[in-house]
Amino acid sequence: MATTGQQVLVTLRKQIADGQLTAGQRLAEIPTAEALGVSRMPVRMAFRALEQEGFLIKSGRGYTVRETSSEEITGAIEVRGVLEGLAARQAVERGLDPGAIDTLRRCLQEGDQLFLHGLLSDNDFDRYHDMNCLFHDTIIKASHNPAVAAALARNDHMPFASVKALAVDASQPEREFKRFYYAHLQHHAIVDALSQGQSARVEGLMREHANATLNYVDDQQQNNANVWVRRKSPSGTTRS
Repeated sequence: MATTGQQVLVTLRKQIADGQLTAGQRLAEIPTAEALGVSRMPVRMAFRALEQEGFLIKSGRGYTVRETSSEEITGAIEVRGVLEGLAARQAVERGLDPGAIDTLRRCLQEGDQLFLHGLLSDNDFDRYHDMNCLFHDTIIKASHNPAVAAALARNDHMPFASVKALAVDASQPEREFKRFYYAHLQHHAIVDALSQGQSARVEGLMREHANATLNYVDDQQQNNANVWVRRKSPSGTTRS
């Protein structure tokens, strides 16, 4: 996706995550494009991507923000961690191709360059998104287990379950830098374990890496009164 399209996608995803766009709210291309100051095309592309990620539901000529429970999101993220951990372990056990390691190390080098200056621009986040997707896809392919890829594809339809579901809080650049830099350091540890043939260690690291997303989701729920997911009270009822 072009830079403008990626920025629109990240913006809308963030607006859903922090409650600016609420569960059940209808969205249409023209008013959304006008509000964001862009043409209809990047909005149309973003809507389709958000539908695939489980944030939106097609509704007539437009879309509706999907209502999702925190339990569903947590479960989907944990499933991704298990599946990616399995993929990393099998990549070691079945013999990691040198080309895969080279690709992963190039991802690390690009990430090192991104984090040199202490802050990330919109363009940097776009580059991180592409690098991160390549990093994870390389490990999945290296497992030589098509069942893992198929299971992840199904799981990706839940909000925040996909590695493509990048959400950025532009109002807190220092915090976001630290969050993504920590993820990058995890990438370094994962590649080290892969290159050392440490199957059990890399499986655990991949699970931890996926579960770090839970901290972001929890922060969004705690910091916003009008949160977009429903959370269960101790009595078992739901509240918005």
